[in-house]
Amino acid sequence: MKNTFGSAVSLTIFGESHGPAIGAVLDGLAAGLPVDGALIAACMDRRRARGDGLSTSRTEPDQVEFVSGVLEGRTTGTPVTLLVRNTNTRSGDYAKTAALLRPGHADYTAWVKYEGFQDARGGGHFSGRITAASVAAGAICQQVLAGLGVQVYTHIARCAGISDAPLPGGDALPAEAPPGHFALIDPSREVPMQEAIRAAGAAGDSVGGVLETVITGLPAGVGEPFFDSVESELAHLMFAIPAVKGIEFGAGFRFADLTGSTANDAFRMGADGGVVTATNRNGGVNGGITNGMPVIFRTVVKPTPSIYKEQQTVDFPAKTDAQLVIHGRHDPCIVPRAAVVQNTLAAFGLLDLITVRYGTLAQKHGLPDR
Repeated sequence: MKNTFGSAVSLTIFGESHGPAIGAVLDGLAAGLPVDGALIAACMDRRRARGDGLSTSRTEPDQVEFVSGVLEGRTTGTPVTLLVRNTNTRSGDYAKTAALLRPGHADYTAWVKYEGFQDARGGGHFSGRITAASVAAGAICQQVLAGLGVQVYTHIARCAGISDAPLPGGDALPAEAPPGHFALIDPSREVPMQEAIRAAGAAGDSVGGVLETVITGLPAGVGEPFFDSVESELAHLMFAIPAVKGIEFGAGFRFADLTGSTANDAFRMGADGGVVTATNRNGGVNGGITNGMPVIFRTVVKPTPSIYKEQQTVDFPAKTDAQLVIHGRHDPCIVPRAAVVQNTLAAFGLLDLITVRYGTLAQKHGLPDR
């Protein structure tokens, strides 16, 4: 089982949904970097369920405990190990249907790969619960990036068929995430989104959506041409988020309907003497390497597979067809909670790429002139 990712900065995740705790190890940080507990807590709060009809009724405080690597609010240079305790588990909800494979989940593939020895309670290590640990670690990376002038923010571009306002172009891009739990560019879209989520939940169903991430302040020259390109590293991390089923950068799949003359971003000289592009259809990346423009990508998040409608499945040990009615506590939509997961994992990936390019000292002393 592969649970570690990264080159110059690495992230290891561990734990199960109904175990004592989940956690992460973040290695490769310079010594002396500030660790803002309030910012980490704010990120954890954005991922946390509220039991408000928009998310699961499994609510937990998600307080982060540092086991190593942080002393008096600063990194020590050794691996940062953190824990998030599981305090509200109800494993009995899964006992009655333990033999029934949940459609859309990893139950079947886990049985095949781990021969029945996997922890199936609440999804075990396959659960979205594990993302709480990656959010805590990624929030530290986000703080480091902010100190370098790099901002990462994610908003809900579409949810339950309702779209947010599009990103403004050029210099009108916001410098930070829009306010609110949904982080919408147009806050008036939040109530219709919430109503659609609650309606799906009341019907025993679920809905999905699209998350859009914007990264500003990156210098040109970060990333590699092929296997460690900006797109491949970020895509690898985004597909580590349960329920993400697709990703696109810049114009993405709209490129299929463009011509080369309309798809290319013309180069111009910027006001500060640097090179800029007149448009940003390539999402800030050329040849796998940042070009200094904002990096923009979108992911599609599928509807939560745990729904309360009756579904066809199989009893795996008995090898018979069966009907499944799921019990337990589940989100009618994970898109609002997944936004901060996407945001913080993107921050981790970018910090890894920056450290590969400029070294660990750049985390503390800044990036070269752009």
